Amino acid sequence: MNLIPNCPLCETDGGELVWRGERARVILVEHERFPGFCRVVWNGHVAEQTDLPEDDQAWLMRLVARVERVVRETMVPDKVNLAAFGNMVPHLHWHIIPRYRWDTHFPEAVWAAAQREPDAVRLAGLAQRLPALRAALAKLAEAG
Repeated sequence: MNLIPNCPLCETDGGELVWRGERARVILVEHERFPGFCRVVWNGHVAEQTDLPEDDQAWLMRLVARVERVVRETMVPDKVNLAAFGNMVPHLHWHIIPRYRWDTHFPEAVWAAAQREPDAVRLAGLAQRLPALRAALAKLAEAG
C-alpha cells in the first residue's frame, strides 16, 4: 500500500473508525454539528478516483452507496450529500453527509456559512441514533 508522509489520511484514521477493510475504511466525523456524517477513505494514497483500476473504482462506489443507504435508513435525513473534493487533503475519500432542512447550513454545503443557529434538541435526538449507525455500518461492511 502506498502511504505518503505528512498526509493526515495516511497517518491517521481521519475520524472515529467504524470499519476497516483491506482497501478502504469508514469513519464517523462531525458528531456535534452533523451527526451521522461519514467518510469512506481509500487506505492507500491516491488523489483521484481515476487513479484506481476500474474494478477498485466500482468496488469503492458500491461501498459509498452502501454507506449512504445505511445513513439514510438510520439517520432518516431529508437529503444526503455526497462529495469527493480532496482540495485540502489530496487523499481519495468520499463524504456522506445526512442533511436536514433545519440543520445550521441547509440548503448550503456544510462548509459554507451557517444559515441559522443549531437546534440542540434535534441534534441530541440524532446523536441518540449514532450507536445504531455504528452497528449497522460495521455489519454492512462485513457483508461486502
